[in-house]
Amino acid sequence: MLISTPLRVVGLALLVAAVAGCSKDKPMYEHENFDDSGTFSRNYPVTDATSCEAARRALLSQGYIITSSDPKLISGHKSFQQTGDTHMEISFNVVCAEDSSGKHHATMFANALQDRYALKKTNNSASLGVGVLGSVSMPIGSSDDSMVKVASETVTSQKFYERFFTLVELFLPADAKKAAHIEEKPKTDLGVPEPKPAPAPAALVPTPAAEPAATPAATPAPAAEPAPAPAEVAPVSSEPVVPPAETAPITPAPAAEPAPAAQTEVITPPANPDIPPPSEPIPAMPPSGQ
Repeated sequence: MLISTPLRVVGLALLVAAVAGCSKDKPMYEHENFDDSGTFSRNYPVTDATSCEAARRALLSQGYIITSSDPKLISGHKSFQQTGDTHMEISFNVVCAEDSSGKHHATMFANALQDRYALKKTNNSASLGVGVLGSVSMPIGSSDDSMVKVASETVTSQKFYERFFTLVELFLPADAKKAAHIEEKPKTDLGVPEPKPAPAPAALVPTPAAEPAATPAATPAPAAEPAPAPAEVAPVSSEPVVPPAETAPITPAPAAEPAPAAQTEVITPPANPDIPPPSEPIPAMPPSGQ
């Protein structure tokens, strides 16, 4: 029995609609299984305040800004600039809850929220009123730039939280890690700078004791003679050498004529019977020219 063409078209349309209905994505709540996968929580053999303090130090070591002051609730965020027009921010939330066993065991719950922002430009326009035409809207060249949130999603990567909890274990007390059999990993693998070892102090070598001085001899040693003072040495300086001047021929000087001997002139006093004669001769007067 043959099927008419209109019935074939209707059957094909119904089949396509059924396939399309099955291919639609399920709602997001259908993906929530609420199973204990262990991705967002860890148990530690410490109190809730101690575990949250380790989480706070772990986030601070990675550049997160802590915005909460509750010792059992840690909140922090970190910003990332991917491009000039896109911006991303991770908000981290940690809650520490004490277990009811009373053995100082706490459960740490952690989740991260990723927000993505994009740069949006808004053009401003103004209206111009004209009496005849009415109000006319005219665009103006100014624009406002602002970052607008375009997406928000909870981070579900298991490796992301595994790295976080491993870093938290690094900041737990040493006795707690020993009790929980937690192997300590190198800090360089976790992104924490390892402190440089301080140089070891040099070993002190004991100084040998000084030997006792020998007993001086009975005879005193002769006193050492004082050393003569060193002669002062004139400072050596370099000076240009001047050639010696030519010596003039030696000419014998004429002999000086002997001065004429002073002639002693004897003056004979006039005969005067009343004046006694001189006992010594009277020298003559020198010439007026001398």
